[in-house]
Amino acid sequence: MNVPNALAVFRIVLVPIYLAVFFSSYEHHITVAYLILVLAGITDVADGYIARKYKLVTAIGKMLDPLADKLMMIAVILSFLLSDRISIWAASVFFFRDIAMIVLSAFFHFRGKQTVPANIFGKVTTVLFYIVFTMIMFKIPYGEMMLWAVIVFSFLTSAIYLSKFLLLNKDWNEKSTP
Repeated sequence: MNVPNALAVFRIVLVPIYLAVFFSSYEHHITVAYLILVLAGITDVADGYIARKYKLVTAIGKMLDPLADKLMMIAVILSFLLSDRISIWAASVFFFRDIAMIVLSAFFHFRGKQTVPANIFGKVTTVLFYIVFTMIMFKIPYGEMMLWAVIVFSFLTSAIYLSKFLLLNKDWNEKSTP
């Protein structure tokens, strides 16, 4: 296992730790949970940078990295929902998109289809989510309204990824059409 993949696995391990800290009764639990979230973000940037710079991109890494990101995002949204920081509607739309992305990515990966590398839209979406998560975690006004804006942007980003996926796998699409 190379360093970028180990960092992705580390991010997956951070998910239950984040949840345990967020829901603990420790006096500064929100601040510590936030620091865990920031650590996850830093390791996400680091593993991508290291993988590309040192040519350590692997097939398993292409699956682990987005999976680690999605699991942490889902955990954060779940913690916000259960602590009444966001509405069930915002959480439901968020969950629908992220779970659909995980399932579709796994489905196509195991069918041997090429995956779309991260692009600027995905990176901007992630940064925007982290900004909104900060607002919601510390109950900064308009956090949920901003969350809705980023969710809409994330659906646009998903549409871009889907169109790139279809173009990348055009030969497969033509063979599967009767």
